Amino acid sequence: MSEQWLTTLITDTPQAGFELAITLSRRGVKTTQPDVEVLKKLRNVYANDADSLTAASQVIAINFQTIAAANNYWRS
Repeated sequence: MSEQWLTTLITDTPQAGFELAITLSRRGVKTTQPDVEVLKKLRNVYANDADSLTAASQVIAINFQTIAAANNYWRS
């Protein structure tokens, strides 16, 4: 991973923070499984599994907690 794409966790709004949390989560999956064909092959499996979807939501929530803390919970 030589490309620097994440320069800050600071966002203007909670919604932008949530969108960043989703991006972090998706990039984590892509980094863990870099083979696009495997990702496409498995997508239908986890997309229709409640436990997998719950786990994905949990990862997003954890990333959002981190971003919210970095933004002092958007308090001025």
